[in-house]
Amino acid sequence: MKIFTIEENDANSRLDKFLKKLFPSASISLIYKLNRKDKIKIKFEWSEGKFKKRDNEYKLQVWDEVKIFLSDSEYDLLTKSTKAVVETPLWKNDKLSKEDIVFEDADLLVLNKPSWINVHPWDHKTKETNIIAQVQDYLWDKLNSLTFKPSLIHRIDRDTSGILLIAKKKDILVKLVWDFKDHKKVSKTYFALVLGRLSRKEGTITKKLERIEDAQNENKVRVSENGLTAVSHFKLIEEYNLNTPEWNVIISSVEVRIETWRMHQIRVHMASIWNPVLWDKAYWDKKINSYLSKNYSLSRQMLHAWKIWFFHYARNKEFSLEARIKPDMQEFIEKIKRAK
Repeated sequence: MKIFTIEENDANSRLDKFLKKLFPSASISLIYKLNRKDKIKIKFEWSEGKFKKRDNEYKLQVWDEVKIFLSDSEYDLLTKSTKAVVETPLWKNDKLSKEDIVFEDADLLVLNKPSWINVHPWDHKTKETNIIAQVQDYLWDKLNSLTFKPSLIHRIDRDTSGILLIAKKKDILVKLVWDFKDHKKVSKTYFALVLGRLSRKEGTITKKLERIEDAQNENKVRVSENGLTAVSHFKLIEEYNLNTPEWNVIISSVEVRIETWRMHQIRVHMASIWNPVLWDKAYWDKKINSYLSKNYSLSRQMLHAWKIWFFHYARNKEFSLEARIKPDMQEFIEKIKRAK
């Protein structure tokens, strides 16, 4: 016999759904049979302290207690997963760095994601570590839920660094995912290093963007009147001169606030005004990329999710957070400043 106390993340789950998570080896018909045979009983607010049978559709509430009348051997058999699990090895240097935690409370974990790491285990079909695996490893003894795991509220590209929000609770996830889709209670600003001098110190790009069907490389988006509305506001921060044997190049640091969140929006928009993001393999010059790699050790696009504003429902107030610029970008800026 075992007893489970329902906590916030499992609340409002149907009893049969909860049991299916608990017993991955059991068919739904077997779960119904267990309940029918009085193997599952619940102590809830109006049960006068007694465990009672409930329908499969019953929605569990916080502090309900679920008692399961099974032997240890029966329980062990039903809790074994029948699905093959893809294990993501977490080597010591693959664990979540506490230096990358921008903010954490009982509801949210906000990270400053490093570049060259996937946010989700199924991105790019690789067995490399990923942000979700690192987060679950970091929180494994802090969250105890069968029906909810720490979940991404939004995504950023593999080789883009910066702010990433992860929900620890189901109700926060639902509310913030909607806000990210609606865009009215969320604002995101990026820091970018781009090639060339801007035509003006600040401005707005409103070119429509279209996904390229069956794209065979990273160039998956293009400017097109047949595309979806996309709006990016840019503002110059500083200019740097980079003198090479072949060119005298100006590099500009800019902040870009996006109203719409289309795939590769900043990269395509900035390239469309002849100020592409540095080391962007998909949307600009391979020759310049090669020079920057050999002479300045650049290995990823110079794009960073810098600032975010959102409404924190659990605290009932607006939040504004900033993720520090990553060392590789900061070091590159220092190098080109010294090279003047």
